[in-house]
Parts: sequence; structure tokens; C-alpha cells
Amino acid sequence: MNGGDDEDVVVVAASSGDQSPPLQWRFSQVFGERSAGEEVQPVDMISAIEFDHSGDHLATGDRGGRVVLFERSDAKHSSGGRRDLEETDYSVRHPEFCYKTEFQSHDPAFDYLKSLEIEEKINKIRWCQTANGALFLLSTNDKTIKYWKVQDKKIKKICDINADPSGAVGNGIVANGVPEALRLPVVTSHESSPVAKCRRVYPHAHDYHINSISINSDGETFISADDLRINLWNLEISNQSFNIVDVKPEKMEDLSEVITAAEFHPTHCNMLAYSSSKGSIRLIDLRQSALCDSHSKLFEEPDAAGSKSFFTEIIASVSDIKFAKEGRYLLSRDYMTLKLWDINMDSGPVSTFQVHEYLKPKLCDLYENDSIFDKFECCISGNGLRAATGSYSNLFRVFGVSPGSTETATLEASRNPMRRHVPVPSRPSKLGSILGRAGGSESTAGVDGNSSNALDYTTKLLHLAWHPNENLIACAAGNSLYMYCA
Repeated sequence: MNGGDDEDVVVVAASSGDQSPPLQWRFSQVFGERSAGEEVQPVDMISAIEFDHSGDHLATGDRGGRVVLFERSDAKHSSGGRRDLEETDYSVRHPEFCYKTEFQSHDPAFDYLKSLEIEEKINKIRWCQTANGALFLLSTNDKTIKYWKVQDKKIKKICDINADPSGAVGNGIVANGVPEALRLPVVTSHESSPVAKCRRVYPHAHDYHINSISINSDGETFISADDLRINLWNLEISNQSFNIVDVKPEKMEDLSEVITAAEFHPTHCNMLAYSSSKGSIRLIDLRQSALCDSHSKLFEEPDAAGSKSFFTEIIASVSDIKFAKEGRYLLSRDYMTLKLWDINMDSGPVSTFQVHEYLKPKLCDLYENDSIFDKFECCISGNGLRAATGSYSNLFRVFGVSPGSTETATLEASRNPMRRHVPVPSRPSKLGSILGRAGGSESTAGVDGNSSNALDYTTKLLHLAWHPNENLIACAAGNSLYMYCA
């Protein structure tokens, strides 16, 4: 995996050197599915999804401030009901999950100094390292980050005590006229029940809404980002953080861009990346200085030839970034496209994938109903061969990102994911590909071959996550959690 010419880049991007056949996706599970005609309450809508590093647990957060945990169940019933990972053949059976527990992470609050209501909505969830059989995770709303510990607690009961039904004490018990000897009480354990406990609260560190949190690979620190600042925290210290990025100008009227997402490198604890509303991604090295005003690398799309429209900068804003597992590649999502970047090559993206190019003629309508500001997330498979992101009408797209791959799939978050057809785009352009360039654009036809008017802009698939070890995607459609395997 050495940097250099384009040929080296292509080989590494494949992660395996071989072209894998296209995956056949199918419905796996659904939680919280609503019946026909049932109205979804806003507080029940899922706002965050995250697998843990092992893939054995999945967490979701909703607009009501609740965190719901799911646990992998297909391994529990192997070997006579004993959880034995070595004897469980995951290649035969795709992952299945069951409900584990839920807890109220955040409640609505009010900032009296700013006369501002603070929503309970969970913006992000990130798993921390496990310890002593307990699960640890971070959750955040707009202003406050919380550190949670979830551990199974066995319910204990004292049996065989020295008392008769009348309530007499043991030394007075008489059976058939003969006093009985005293018996030692016995403590019995019953089924365990998961209990969530808030270990720490990290408040009052952000003047603007928190859009990202990310755990460092050292397992000891994490970052939190809002529109203008990125702070570095130690998990054990809740009353102090260090500001490492500050893009706030001296005069707010000079503000030209804001931070939209931030992510630690998966293996190098000194590196992190953050994206901006101008479509750029900056890679910074914490070893250079305490305040990282300057970046080590800047990734941005080369300027497109031709005139720019009013919407050019809006749709260029990056809504999410994700590092691939090995850390060499970085995935980013803006409003119209999904881009794959090589962190060793800052001349342009390795590949650009058009997500819903057929919406381009509808940008005026999307602006009027504020849909153009929707923040779609993205995810990348554990082997780095595929990536996925969401769209409207509860659709999501899966792309093959290895070199030469033409794999693409469009699925709907429903029990029948293939019932709606979206035209397959041509292979995305390579280095220097830009929005709308010929050869990298999609047909202007929409769902079922009709125009984009057929899309429902109120049902949008913003949040999804890829299992770290399996071809399993979990995605949120309203208050429902759907899972698809291949």
C-alpha cells in the first residue's frame, strides 16, 4: 500500500486485487415497522445509527432522546444455547439482531442565558471500547455529550430463609414436634437484565449545535465538533476540553464556511479529518501544533468549467465523511454525489458517484421546501469494496467502489427492497470528475421510469450504517429500522 502513480492507487482501492461479483441484496429484518395508515410521531423518528467495532451490537437514537440497543442473536443459539463465537459459522447464517434494551439519554432543556430551547434529539452515537463485559458509548444532542455504561445485572433473590408462613423466625420452627436446625439462606441468581448508567456528562463546551463526535483509536480521547469549533476531550475528564480547530472569524460577517463533519483516523491517533460547507475536506495532524489552524492536506473538487448557479455552493456542502477501515480512503457525501478520496493524493477524488442526478432540474423546488439542506449520511463496507448512501422516497444506493466495478443497486427501505426501479447510471468518472460532466451522470428519469416528481421528498433515508464484518446494511425509514443482507 504505497502511494505513487494512479496504478498503485487503483490496486489499493480494491483492497483485494480481485473483482467480486455483484451482491444480491435481500430483506433481513425490521424493527418498529408501522402499519398502513399509522401516523409516525416525530419523537419516534430515528436520528442516528451505529454498529460497534465487533458488529455484535447496534445502537439507534431518536428525536425523543432515547437510545435503543440491539444485540446479535444468531450466535446465541449455537452450541446448545451457549455463545461460542468460534463454533458459530457466520458465513452460513447472516447476522440477526434482537432487542436488548433502551434508555432515555437526553431530555429537552432550556438555555436561560440565550433563551434557547435545546432539543432532546440524538445527533450522533459512537461506541467506545468494551471493558469487563460492559458496553460503553457516547451520545450527544445539540449541546451535551454523555458517556454511558450498559452492563447486564443479575437479579438476585434470597431463598430458604428461616421462617414459616406465619412469619415466625427460624429458631422457633417446630416440625412434628421436633425443633428444626437453623438453615443458611441461599442466594439464587435469575436472568440478567441490562442496566444503563450515565458515567459522565460533558456540557457547556459548544456555542453552536454539535454535528459530530468521534472516538480516537487510542481509546482514551474523543472529539466533538460544531459549526465553528472542534474540541478534544479525555473520556475521564468531563469539565475540561481543548479547542483544536477554530474557524470563527473576528467578525461574523466575514464567515464564509462552517464545519459540517469531523472524524478521527481509524488507526493513527494523531490524525483527523473535517469537512466544510464549501465542499472541502481538511486532514490535520495533532502533532503539528496545539491549535490546528493549518491543515496538512486539503481535499477539494477541481473547479468545474462553466458558469456557477445559485445552488452550486449549497449542493457542494459535505454532509458526512467516513474513513475506510484501513484508513487509506475517505468517503464523503454532498447533496448530489458520493466521493471516494485517497488521503495520499489531494489532486481530486478517486471516484465520484451520482446519487440522484435526476433531481438536478428540481433544485429550485428543493430549495423552496428546504429539502436541499437535508444531510445524508454515507457508509463503507468493512472490506472497502462498496459504499452506500440514502436518497428520497426511502431509497438508498449501493455502489461498488473498487476500480473497474460497475456495480450499483437501488433499494427501498421496505420488506420488498427491489419493488421500485431507478435507472442505473453509467460508471462514474475518475480523477477530476465533476458534477454534471458527461459520462458520469444519471438518466433524468426518476422512480419507475417517470420524472423526479414521483419521488416523495418527505420520506428521506438520511441515516444508515454498514456492518463492520458482514454485508449487512441497517437503515432508518422514519421510526422503522430495516436491515438488508447480501
